[in-house]
Amino acid sequence: MVMDVHLRHLRYFVAVADELHFTRAAQRLFVSQPALSKQIRVLERELGFALFERRSRDVVLTAQGTALLPEATATLEAWERAQQAAREAAEQRELVVGMQTAVGRGLQRRAMRRFSEQLPRWRVVLRLVDWTDPTAGLADGTSDVAFVWRPVRPRDISTRTLRRERRVVAMPDDHPLADRAEIPFNDLLDEPFIALPPEAGELRDFWLASDARGGRAPVIGAVAGSADEVFEAIAAGLGVVLLAEGNAKLYNRPGITTRPVIGLTPAELAIAWRTNDTRLAVQAFRNALEESEHNVSPD
Repeated sequence: MVMDVHLRHLRYFVAVADELHFTRAAQRLFVSQPALSKQIRVLERELGFALFERRSRDVVLTAQGTALLPEATATLEAWERAQQAAREAAEQRELVVGMQTAVGRGLQRRAMRRFSEQLPRWRVVLRLVDWTDPTAGLADGTSDVAFVWRPVRPRDISTRTLRRERRVVAMPDDHPLADRAEIPFNDLLDEPFIALPPEAGELRDFWLASDARGGRAPVIGAVAGSADEVFEAIAAGLGVVLLAEGNAKLYNRPGITTRPVIGLTPAELAIAWRTNDTRLAVQAFRNALEESEHNVSPD
């Protein structure tokens, strides 16, 4: 019987097989543990046999899982090599830069200009990725480097912080708190929030400020997978949302007010890349960003 198995399923399988623990594997992949468990069950159903024996504290590979592991690993490695070979075969090479929101602050424009000066035969392709993938395409190999918001914790992805910015809250202009210059986060505890999808894991928790709630669960007014969905939800009165201060300037929308929030740690914008990706173009883009950081102006 011929079946189509997604590469994402193989990546999930290999991560669980490496960790022998669903929670640790989910943290490594930056997905929620229930989402990971569901995808493994989908893969097992498609294959027609169990890959893991579930125990109370951990899991072990079944005989079928043990047999599949080296082949799945080889398939993923072969796909990575194939993608790299295909890119390098192009007459004009491309560096795919993933992002989940617009990146201003002078970083993107300056880095792209410096990169083009250093590698004129390469061109940068910007790729917008929805918030179900906090790695902005790095985890599945569809991006070469990415602008991401921390936390991003997969151990095979490296990051370097570019900017730290205070968090602000976006709300309708007629919100009762909109006339304040600054808002203590405690005054927002009972507000409904626009949340990232559950697959965003720790990043969802960060933008809900879960660590500052004293154990209180957030009120979720809506779930949004992109910036446009967020602002549509705010305009519809479904809730408020936390943003980085720089993004509040980029996404200035009629009818929506942003105010600084007191009592929260800053947001960190970072550049991310796969740790084992040693290609010159990836290093050149990172270097171009580092150079541009010394002379940044807003877009």
